[in-house]
Amino acid sequence: MAVHAHPDDESSKGAATMARYAAEGVEVLVVTCTGGERGDILNPAMDRPEIKAHIGEVREQEMARAREILGVRQSWLGFVDSGFPEGDPLPPLPEGCFALEPLDVASEPLVRAVREFRPHVMLTYDEKGGYPHPDHVKCHEVSVEAFEAAGDPERYPGTGEPWQPLKLYYHMTFTKERLTALHSAMEQAGLESPYADWLTRFEDESFENLWDITTKVTCGEYFETRDKALLAHATQIDPNGVWFVCPLDIQREAWPTEDYHLARSLVDTELPEDDLFAGIREKVSF
Repeated sequence: MAVHAHPDDESSKGAATMARYAAEGVEVLVVTCTGGERGDILNPAMDRPEIKAHIGEVREQEMARAREILGVRQSWLGFVDSGFPEGDPLPPLPEGCFALEPLDVASEPLVRAVREFRPHVMLTYDEKGGYPHPDHVKCHEVSVEAFEAAGDPERYPGTGEPWQPLKLYYHMTFTKERLTALHSAMEQAGLESPYADWLTRFEDESFENLWDITTKVTCGEYFETRDKALLAHATQIDPNGVWFVCPLDIQREAWPTEDYHLARSLVDTELPEDDLFAGIREKVSF
């Protein structure tokens, strides 16, 4: 189970991993916390009044295409996008949005989803949310709450039979190590790298990753599938944007994995890992 804040997050973080496991016969569920109703249109070709007027419906349709491409199931928690506050001072978050929901209210439908789907592994963001969007931070909070509560019969009564996931991971997608490797590989190939500006951000301590990489999942052969899923989110992803500047063969050579931090584990495993199910395959039957 991969828990994400908005439609498109599942395609930019861990998509090739999910596509690989789905192709190998693992049942994969993406849980999307909000509908992305307050997301900006980031692809100029889609910046049209009729799309803006129905952005929630459009993003739902985009998510349907992306999940089909990835070969995964997907469900919605049904909360309202909080938007990304900008300005100085920052404006208040809109009333009724996901980020302002009490933890138990925001977590209840995810606990229900965990007890229904019964995942062995959960994926989410770290305390910073991957980046400081209020919905990403809230997604972290409800994911940790659900991981810890779903197996306790005393908590969240009426949401199904208890089920305890065995491992919880944080996405480690935009790390300095990965961006440096891609940047160097592009320069060595004589190509202009889009990563120089990204790397300067790591000089600001607020952009430093909180956690070390513990787990690298080899999934380079699914990078093309990942990119197709990204492009399905046409309002959010510019096909001429930075996501697609680095050629896939360079990516596969320089950094053929998607990376994670093992945040919780109820099974014995040796670090570093190359499999999200390390320690689980020996414990349970799939």
